[in-house]
Amino acid sequence: MAITGSCFCDAVQYKIEGRLRDARSCHCSMCRKAFSAQASAYAQLEPEEFSWVCGEELLTSYDSKNGAGLLFCSICGSTLCATYAGKVHGVTLGCVDRDPEIELGMHIFVGSKASWETIPEGVPQYDEWPPNNA
Repeated sequence: MAITGSCFCDAVQYKIEGRLRDARSCHCSMCRKAFSAQASAYAQLEPEEFSWVCGEELLTSYDSKNGAGLLFCSICGSTLCATYAGKVHGVTLGCVDRDPEIELGMHIFVGSKASWETIPEGVPQYDEWPPNNA
């Protein structure tokens, strides 16, 4: 069964004909600002398994200097996915419609996490990227 996702106002919707992998929470200062939260929670996917169902024309993008970017709804502002070299390679777990059947496997960039945040025990933590950037 396909994994589906949508923004807060439901104007933008997508589907994934595959499984999510490598779920993580990033605590860097850029993710805190981009997601207006203590961290981002996202999972990677195979780009060819991702497609827009509706609302693609409503997307706004932000591209960083290194070729990575974010796509978000221009109406409600929900950050839906991450891109690299123009292809979707990951989705934010908060915009997945149902249980994505995946758990966070790591917390990354905890070396720069907010001083007011407490990270739960039991999941690997890395000050920056994990070994081999899994």
